Amino acid sequence: MSMLKGSNVPVPAPAVRVELGWQAAPGTPDVDASALLLVSGKVRDDGDFVFYNQAAHASGAVRHDGKRPAGGAMTDSLTVALDSVEPAVDTVVLAASADGGTFGSVPGLHIRVLDAASGAEIARFDSQDAGAETAFVLGELYRRQGAWKFRAVGQGYATGLAGLATDFGISVEDPAPPQPAPPAPAPAAPAPPPPPSAMPTPSPAAPPAPAPPMAPPAMAPAPPFPAGQPAASVPPPPGQPAPAPAAPPVRLTKVTLTKDAPAVSLTKQGGTSGAMRVNLNWNSGSVGKRLGKKLGRKAMEAMGARGALLPPSGELDLDLCALYELTDGAAGVIHPLGNNFGALHAPPYIQLDGDDRTGAVAAGENMTINLDHQARIKRILIFVTVYAGARSFEGLSATVTLQPQHGAPVEFSLDACTVPSKVCALALITNTGSELVVQREARYLVPEPGVSPQRTIDNAYGWGLDWSPARK
Repeated sequence: MSMLKGSNVPVPAPAVRVELGWQAAPGTPDVDASALLLVSGKVRDDGDFVFYNQAAHASGAVRHDGKRPAGGAMTDSLTVALDSVEPAVDTVVLAASADGGTFGSVPGLHIRVLDAASGAEIARFDSQDAGAETAFVLGELYRRQGAWKFRAVGQGYATGLAGLATDFGISVEDPAPPQPAPPAPAPAAPAPPPPPSAMPTPSPAAPPAPAPPMAPPAMAPAPPFPAGQPAASVPPPPGQPAPAPAAPPVRLTKVTLTKDAPAVSLTKQGGTSGAMRVNLNWNSGSVGKRLGKKLGRKAMEAMGARGALLPPSGELDLDLCALYELTDGAAGVIHPLGNNFGALHAPPYIQLDGDDRTGAVAAGENMTINLDHQARIKRILIFVTVYAGARSFEGLSATVTLQPQHGAPVEFSLDACTVPSKVCALALITNTGSELVVQREARYLVPEPGVSPQRTIDNAYGWGLDWSPARK
């Protein structure tokens, strides 16, 4: 049962999963979850803000897990290990922000607090009165006499995530608008030469007058730093350590790829080094895990709702994969078949974290690309295949997020599949020589009879690899 605005409930679990949910529909703004760790109503510094551009708190107590489709709805989740929250922190604010519209056009907005271990629902609050707001504090976890509670808040902000964050003490990057170039001054007309009669005639120079005796100057107090020079650039007095440089303000930028705007330069976004996380979160919709759990594997097969390659768990098994080509001509594939998980610090500088064979893992499937070696990468095609549990992608939904260590996250959703496809090209990353570009593909391919999904995508993108059968 949904809580009333302003009410509170005890939170007995040592760790909770916070799900912010809404109904996905055409034209609905994208929604993002965030958390702020407060001490007496304010953050201690910008590190106390956890969101899509800063996915984990330094203490490890709060983590942003990302988006996940859920049968026509969407969730964006946070994990809060309450027993690991620093003693000074008394409140964890749980907020939402809308990108591309207001919360008045976000149907079904709600927040759920679940026991992270059992999945049992502890609290739920449904927002009923959203209007022109672009950010919302939906709830908060707070300490009371040594125990944690959850309060349903429902406070909106018309100033978006930046206004909400600033209100709690976060310094937000505010890019200055481009300044117009000043108009060029008009060239001055040259003065006409004087007439010959007005020309001065040279005269012998008079000897210089002797200078008066100089009085010693009065000693004025020295300014704190030279005029026009920032204080931070002045070296400290001898024997004193230099002050730590001020932390840069928080960047709220993110990129959503669409059919109309399908590409972005990671280089221009600042994603030029470090590890880039590629996340795939998927859900099987109406013909997914719910039916499988209710009817059982044999009943599902009899109904034809599952494919013949149903895994032993009775769940859907999708595989996140990548084709790669390096600048030295080396090429290959990263996929779970044959435990071909790649390597992060050696060629091909791509590594698959593991294999989610059920879709039940909250963090989905993840792949990491080492951008420190991007000069050796020519192109990478990220794709996903149906290994078992369904005949095609029809009825499934997924979101893809590329999170560079530096720079804005890049995300997009897959369109509904309307063809009997078992392989989908997600994104193509290309090194043009001057920049690294991510292209949204979202392209469903239908294998020919007897042709594997991997070979199908190879043929479509011209990789030219030799393929042989492999199994998990």
